Amino acid sequence: MSQIAIITYEAKGSYAANNVEDEDQVLASILDEIAVDYKFEIWSDKAVDWSQYTCLLLKSPWDYFDRYEEFLAWCKQIQDLGIPVYNDLETVIWNSDKKYLKEIDEKGFPIVKTKFLEKGKSAADVYACFALYDVQELIIKPTVSGGAKHTLKINVRDFELKKMQIDDLLRQEDFMVQPFVEEIVAVGEYSYIFFDGKFSHAVLKSAKSGDFRVQHFFGGEITIVQPSNGELAYLESLVEAFAKDTLYARVDGVWRGDRFLLMELELIEPYLFLFTSEAAKLNYIHALKSRLFS
Repeated sequence: MSQIAIITYEAKGSYAANNVEDEDQVLASILDEIAVDYKFEIWSDKAVDWSQYTCLLLKSPWDYFDRYEEFLAWCKQIQDLGIPVYNDLETVIWNSDKKYLKEIDEKGFPIVKTKFLEKGKSAADVYACFALYDVQELIIKPTVSGGAKHTLKINVRDFELKKMQIDDLLRQEDFMVQPFVEEIVAVGEYSYIFFDGKFSHAVLKSAKSGDFRVQHFFGGEITIVQPSNGELAYLESLVEAFAKDTLYARVDGVWRGDRFLLMELELIEPYLFLFTSEAAKLNYIHALKSRLFS
């Protein structure tokens, strides 16, 4: 009988890319190496008997935001069974809706300026953000999302052309509106990976020419970077405040001078960029061992 379930998703490959390694398989090879009994399980598979497992490792439930109510019900089911999950499901549920960014901002950690719009708002509410932020370009995306799903870059000049699309999206779910962050195109988005609250490694994700989406499955480039001591101290304080007891955490954002603007704190199913160095994998192995064998 398998002891550990590695949580993955049904539409295998939907968010994958050919230019990076499959981290599900990396995790499998690690668990083979440290002699752990495991099985991959699709979180939404109703046939799974979850009670057979001693713990669950969340790795790639990458369609949770497409099936959000179902995902929340699954989290409740696992919580009721009392099975340990890494990361903890209370943390996962909190992190699943990007309204968590308001709490982080209120605690003194700057985020990209964000207006949250409840389901049922209109394109006029989005248009008002051009004046609110004094910008010509906006980004809108659902508060429950991933992989740039329903993410639009809107210019004030062509707003009317997208008005119907925006109204349609706002009828479906809550959205967030942000000024377009120029650093994304000029520099890129930084991702800092932490295991057991300790910094492991970092990358800079740069969008391909003509695009603003930095995700590798949209052709973005990935470069290894090393934060300065000052930058790392700030990032560590953020993780200490909001991801202290997590197996893994990924801090995404941009630097504007010496000020870090948080875009996302990824605590559910982040790609961990383990392929960037052997040290990254060793850090991950050490963190897994500390959880599984403690």
